Parts: sequence; structure tokens; C-alpha cells
Amino acid sequence: MTVPASPARDTFALTREKFSLPEGVRYFDGNSLGPLPKAVQMQAYITTTHEWGDGLIRSWRSAKWNTLPQRVGDAIGRLIGAAAGQVVACDSTSVNLFKVLTAALRLRADRKVILTDASSFPTDLYIAEQVARLCGAEILNLPVSEFPKFLNDRVAAVLLCHVDYRSAEVYDLARLTRAAHRAGALMVCDLSHSAGAIPCNLDESEVDFAVGCGYKYLNGGPGAPAFLYAAKRHHTDCEQPLTGWFGHAAPFEFTPSYAPAPGIERFLCGTNQVIALSLLNRSLEVFDGISIEEIRTRSLELTEQFISSAENRLAPHGFVVASPKDSNVRGSHVSLRHPQGYAIMQELSRRGVIGDFRMPDFMRFGFAPLFNTADEVEYLVDQIDQIMTTRAWDNPDYEQRRAFT
Repeated sequence: MTVPASPARDTFALTREKFSLPEGVRYFDGNSLGPLPKAVQMQAYITTTHEWGDGLIRSWRSAKWNTLPQRVGDAIGRLIGAAAGQVVACDSTSVNLFKVLTAALRLRADRKVILTDASSFPTDLYIAEQVARLCGAEILNLPVSEFPKFLNDRVAAVLLCHVDYRSAEVYDLARLTRAAHRAGALMVCDLSHSAGAIPCNLDESEVDFAVGCGYKYLNGGPGAPAFLYAAKRHHTDCEQPLTGWFGHAAPFEFTPSYAPAPGIERFLCGTNQVIALSLLNRSLEVFDGISIEEIRTRSLELTEQFISSAENRLAPHGFVVASPKDSNVRGSHVSLRHPQGYAIMQELSRRGVIGDFRMPDFMRFGFAPLFNTADEVEYLVDQIDQIMTTRAWDNPDYEQRRAFT
């Protein structure tokens, strides 16, 4: 007897068809770089050949290039729980973090501490260090579990990665934001490993500022523009440090002094990345007709399946699941640890199974519901099992070294 597919599975079968996935490749690295949506290939042609080639400078109006940051921002806002007019797509995650963290410190000018997660993604810590230097503040690096004990009237801002990039642990954003607010501090969040994969509920949680990238679960392509969220309640009072002309209230009046735009546009800086924004805008259409809650449900099915199979079949080979077993606090990737992790990942790649590696021994596998399937999960476990059984990882070509991604 054939069991009919559930409506959710039918939906994800349709979204998978929207991607240009290489024949014979099983891709588990959407948490680092999302695959190419088919519609983006056509959009690249349209933007370059017709809008730029034929329209030339006229396309700033006819193709609405001038509003791309806001339109893309609102499309991302739907996925991260932000009402319209609070998100713009622009620049890189690091640049946007510099903007919002500086803005947060200026809003709390009488406070001189930035509380950060000691195991945060390194670039966030680098940016925080420089913001602290420029603003005469200091950094307090602690495990997230220690945050509530150190929140006091000296803390201006809390900087948190919503999902741990190594382990995939999801932090309770709403609870930590409430704790920060009780102490009078502002919450600044990095959503790079959650946007497009799990609910973020920024408005509901009353997060103050957030940033994230466009090339992971949002599938915007390598180096895609990032996004920036600022809660509407801060728009009138917040000041960001990179006061470029696109953040001006009247950019084409060319006045010698700066006046910030009244809304989220004040966080823009230089000229829009038109081609990249056009591609990101088109890539977000893959999410049309599907909710972030449906995506989360499917994500948990895939990660639960992988963890169960890994514990049953891969633990005897020395693998340890380094991600939370509790689905409530696990993101959309799962990390395994093994002393030969780098060589194993190299052999998997040779077989057309792509994940990624993080020092010292984290093997990360992203499970993106828009294109990953349950059959692929079992294939992944089968391949790892075969590699260990045959010692295929023991290859002199697989020299241990730091991976780029």
C-alpha cells in the first residue's frame, strides 16, 4: 500500500525543484552557502542585459533599483518576524554589525560595557573590539549561560549569535532580551545561522537590533548582501556611524551637511549593490507560499533523523554528536566530532557529498528543508559508515589543514 505524501512534503518537493543542484551531488552545506535557485540564473541575465545593458541609468527608476534595499529587507523581515519598514538589505554582516552596535552604544552613552558570547563567531568579536575602542567601552566575554548574572547598569549592549555556529545550539532570544531590558541594556543579535531556517520572532521578542547574511539559508549567492534590522521604536533617536549619502534624508539634494533619513533607510550607506540585491531579491521567492514554522518543522524531522542514525551507526566508529539532542535548542545543522574529521570530509566531498569542517574537529552538516530530503540523510550516513569501515579517510592527500569555509 502506498502512503500518500503529506502536504508539507509535497511543498518541499516543489521547493527542491526550484534549485539548480548538480547531478549526483548531495549538498549539506546550505548553512554556509545556499545553492543556486533556478530563477536567479534568469534574473542575472535580466539585470545585466536588459536593466543595465538596455536601461542604463534609467533603470534606477524603471527597474526600481533605488528601492531594492527596502524591498529585499521586507521580504527577509517576513522570515525573521519583523514588520515592514524595519529591515534593509545592504553591505556585509560585519559592516552592518559595526553600524548597529555603535548605534546601540550611542543610545546608552552613559554605559561602557558590551557583553558578548565568548564562543561567538569570531568576526563578531573582532567588530565588537573595535566598536569598544572607538566608543571608549570595554568588552566582557562570557558563556551565554552567565549573561544574566553580569547584566547591570554598566552594560550598554548584549551581542548574541542566535545559533552557535559550531554546535547549532539555539539560544533563548526572547528570554535573554527580557533580561537585557530589565538591566537597561539593548539586545543586538546575529541571525546568520538562523534566518530562513528557524523562527526568530524579532518584533515579538522586542529585540533592538539584528544583522545577518544573505548567502546561507537565504540562498542569495556568494558574498550576497547582508541585512540589518532596527526596531521601529529606535528609528528617531538612533545614530549609525557610516553616514553615506543613501542614508541621507534627501540624498539627491547634495547638501554639505548630513541629515539622516527618518526610517530604517538611515542605516544605508553607499550606493546600492544593484546586481547582488537583484539576485538576492529573486532568490527569496523560493520561500513564497511557505511559512518559517513549516520550515522549522521539516528541519527538525531531518536533524532528528540524522542524529538517530548517527548514534546507532556512527558512534561505534568514534563519532560524537556535538549538537543539542533537545530539538527546542537545536538549529538546522548538526555537528559531529571525530579526530579524523577533516580527512573524512575530504573523502565525502570526493564522493559528491558536501558538508563543511570547522577547527579543531567539527564536521558540520546543514539540513535545509527547501532542498534536502530524508533519503539524502540516509545516504549521508551510509557514506560515512562506508568510509570508516574501509578506512577510505586514511589517504595521504587528505592533509589536515584549516578549511576556508
